[in-house]
Amino acid sequence: MKIAVGIATSGRRAVLSEMLDYLARQIRTPDAIYLCPASDDDIDLDIGLSLDLGVPVHLVHGERGLCAQRNAILDAAAGYDLISFFDDDFLPKTCFLSRAERLFTDNSDIVVATGKVLADGIHGAGLSVSEAVAILEADVGDDANEPHRSVFNAYGCNMTFRMTAILDVGARFDENLPLYGWQEDVDFCRRLPARGTIVRCPALRGVHLGHKSGRISGLRFGYSQVANPLYLVGKGTVGLRWALRLMACNVGANILGSLASQTIIDRRGRLKGNLIAISDLLLRRLRPQRILEIGSAMPKS
Repeated sequence: MKIAVGIATSGRRAVLSEMLDYLARQIRTPDAIYLCPASDDDIDLDIGLSLDLGVPVHLVHGERGLCAQRNAILDAAAGYDLISFFDDDFLPKTCFLSRAERLFTDNSDIVVATGKVLADGIHGAGLSVSEAVAILEADVGDDANEPHRSVFNAYGCNMTFRMTAILDVGARFDENLPLYGWQEDVDFCRRLPARGTIVRCPALRGVHLGHKSGRISGLRFGYSQVANPLYLVGKGTVGLRWALRLMACNVGANILGSLASQTIIDRRGRLKGNLIAISDLLLRRLRPQRILEIGSAMPKS
């Protein structure tokens, strides 16, 4: 199989360089790496040469925003059999791509696979690259031989797709989900079940740093926590019960978090964004793109 790795990046220049250096240690190296930065400042333009990756590195240009950047990568990598989308702060274990290739070769029905995240810094202050490497090197893979199982969607930090399935349905990441594109992984994956199975495979292992640079403000993220699930309901991607459960969990966590001392997670900012989105819902102007208009307060309209 020909395997491409796609990485959309924003605001994490130093972390990206370390991630790529680790990616080059794959037992089965990718046939190419496609990088799409939000701006030229997000990447060393000669990164492939400076890191001596031993893999062709292609720089792709797309509009700012995770979905638009990933679409630009899809267009550039259309000729590959598999594409693994990794977040710019995700470190895949050195056997990740070799096991992904085996998984898709042995199971022609699989169209999407996501791996086991051994540690996820998104839930706290984040992890350093050295911490992530230590976790990966200490992993003995006790459950790596467990069978894969069907899941609703892949986790956006590591998603491997069979390219023919994407091309068959003309799947695209929805650019109406701007900036961070929250829940874009769910929306994209749910385009593909008619072509095969979405699985979680314990043999595919990695660590998500959850790096805080490059993320949107708490206010904007809080707005997306309400706007994006309801938008997906309107599209028919997910059911209303799924969206309400997700929203209830997030709004509840923000309420409780707002009562405590503030940590690295801006719960009060997120709660304010939740409330603005609920207000917009009542005023019939709720849409994901409104986060582009949010500053310290919503503009009059």
